[in-house]
Formats: sequence, C-alpha cells, structure tokens
Amino acid sequence: MKQLQVLYEDNHIISVNKRPSDIVQGDKTGDAPLSDFVKQYVKDKYEKPGEVFIGTVHRIDRPVSGIVLFARTSKALARLNQMFQTKEIQKTYWAVVKNKPAKESGKLVHYLKKNEAKNMSKAFNTEQPGALRSELDYKLICSSDNYYLLEITPLTGRHHQIRVQLASMGCPIKGDLKYGFNRSNKDASIHLHARKIEFIHPVKKEPVVIVAPPPDEVLWNEFVKRIG
Repeated sequence: MKQLQVLYEDNHIISVNKRPSDIVQGDKTGDAPLSDFVKQYVKDKYEKPGEVFIGTVHRIDRPVSGIVLFARTSKALARLNQMFQTKEIQKTYWAVVKNKPAKESGKLVHYLKKNEAKNMSKAFNTEQPGALRSELDYKLICSSDNYYLLEITPLTGRHHQIRVQLASMGCPIKGDLKYGFNRSNKDASIHLHARKIEFIHPVKKEPVVIVAPPPDEVLWNEFVKRIG
C-alpha cells in the first residue's frame, strides 16, 4: 500500500501531504486516487469493517504537492464544502520561480478563461466574456543562486490560478511547461506546494493550522534550509 504522510487526523477530518504524482480523485487515466488510499489507511488503522466514508473537499493539480483535506463524516464534508464556498478556509502556497518579480510583494488581478480541450486557463488583464476574476497575493520570501521562492495566498479558487497568474507576471513556476517554463522536472512535478491551511474546525469549532513540508528534493531542501 502507498505510504501516506498524514498531517492531521481526528474523528471528523484527515489531511495528508500529497506527492506530486498523486491524483486526488479518479480521472481518465484510471490511476488509483489519493482518496482510495486514505480510505484504506483509515480502514486498516481503525480496523473498520465494511465501507469507509471519505469525502473529497478540494483538489490540487496532479503535478502539485502539499496539503489535501478530506472529511471523515458526511456532516464534516457538508460544513467544509460550505466553508470553502464562503472563503472561510485560508490556503498558503509556496512556488519556486526562475525570474524575480518586479515587485517583491503585491496583488495580482486577472480574468481567467478556461480552455477545456487543452486543460489550460488564459489570463486577461481586463474583463472578458466567460472569464472569471482571479486574485492572489504574493511575496518573495527567499532566493537561491538561480531561483526565487514566493509565498502565495489565493483570494479566489480558479482553474490553474496560481500557475497562470504567476506566468502572466513573467514568473512561470519551475517545471511548468504548460505555462511557459523552459524545461520539465524529471519526475513531471512542478515546484508548487500547498504549504499551509487554516480554518475553524467544522465540528469542534477550534482553530486548526496544518503545515506540510515540501517534497524531499534538492531545491526544496535548499530553500527550507535557507529559511531555517
């Protein structure tokens, strides 16, 4: 069975650190989704007979690593879904980019239009028919000899939002061929990581903060060491 890195669990929710190759939910590839492995983990750990309930609350793209949250009860699933819709859940990402942004921090606002056939989004600076307003805050938090680490707070949740908005700023994410980086990573990952998630527990009503270490990889390790 796939080894899961569980970041948080209780009777209502469970959070794992997704590896870049994992898919959160089943897709046309037919590969087993992360939700199946979480079900098996819960079934084995708690020796549960029969079917285990695991509700998928949100997704992150296949080449992206980091925090994925699942519900262990239908009540928690309904409440978490509502919290995502009302933006009561704050997510923070790390992105490694080749180019230094013109400003070390700022807000990006674009209008994103999804191309279903190509599974891509295109960013426009002005409103367009069928395009959705997309906002994120970013700041430069570290640099190495060749790359820059940005901390991203998405204020909306759009298709490929961080990837296309950073590329539109002239800062494509390392390994992201789809949005303009010049070469792929060997493992088909991109250097985008869902680093932190903060919310009020849907049942216990207590603050929850979950932080995920980035993949054990040379460049990520260098940035973690530099940040200390």
